[in-house]
Amino acid sequence: MEQAVNLWPLVGVGIIILGFVLRFNPMMVVALAAIATGLAAPMPVMQIFTAIGTAFVKTRNLPLIILLPLAVIGLLERHGLREHAQAWISRIASATVGRLLIVYLGVRELTAAVGLTSLGGHPQMVRPLLAPMAEGAAETRFGKLPEPVRQRVLAFCAATDNVGLFFGEDIFVAFGAIALMHTFLLSSNIDVEPLHIAVWGIPTAICAFLIHAVRLKRLDMWLEREVGGGKAATTAGAAATAKSGE
Repeated sequence: MEQAVNLWPLVGVGIIILGFVLRFNPMMVVALAAIATGLAAPMPVMQIFTAIGTAFVKTRNLPLIILLPLAVIGLLERHGLREHAQAWISRIASATVGRLLIVYLGVRELTAAVGLTSLGGHPQMVRPLLAPMAEGAAETRFGKLPEPVRQRVLAFCAATDNVGLFFGEDIFVAFGAIALMHTFLLSSNIDVEPLHIAVWGIPTAICAFLIHAVRLKRLDMWLEREVGGGKAATTAGAAATAKSGE
């Protein structure tokens, strides 16, 4: 006879979703979800609070690790990091959004492939450096960007970092996913060295680079069509107006 599975502990997932949708305090939402899950398990109240306290003690240094880089990046931005990045890229006449992001994609994949995954990322690289540089490259060619176009450029910056990290770290032999695959294959009596698994991630990473590079080149073409055409028409109109005034 099959034993019934208690699904009530999943109520914690619903509490987290509801709390985030209603924009309640995240710490309060997570604490309530943990307590509700423990009560539905069921667990003794003291055991629930003991588990929460033990987890807090183990991760008490985590906020420092997360918040300290953000504070440093915020201080750099306050002193003009974004403006300097935009000014620097605007001096490179051949720079386009697509070319810039293709270079970053290659660097991101290569560094992730050797385990240097912290060299990039949205808070420490995309927002303070990559996104302003992409905006600067676009504004140098097309002038002030409309807000929908600007948001599309920012989205491609974030996507480029994601693609580079996701497929680059699969080549790193000490990556957790490779260790997981190695363990899974061993459980099926298939002994494959982690290095061999990592090597077979290289073709996938190359394909990901080529596919996303094509998407970035198409982004340049889209910008030329959507913004470049409008700028050319505006310039022609201004020239015609000036000529008629003469």
